[in-house]
Amino acid sequence: MLKSRFIAFLKDEEGASAIEYALVAAMVAVGLVTFIPTIRAAIVAIFTSIQTALTSAAGS
Repeated sequence: MLKSRFIAFLKDEEGASAIEYALVAAMVAVGLVTFIPTIRAAIVAIFTSIQTALTSAAGS
């Protein structure tokens, strides 16, 4: 019973596309930060706020 649930969990691909799209968006943002300095501050601020939120959520 536990083995079959574990195997089903490993085969479950729901949500994988969303994660892949998020990774692509993050890589595009990193590329933009590198090559377009005018929007660097805005993107850095967004990533900083995400980092702060994740850090505070992990600490709770």
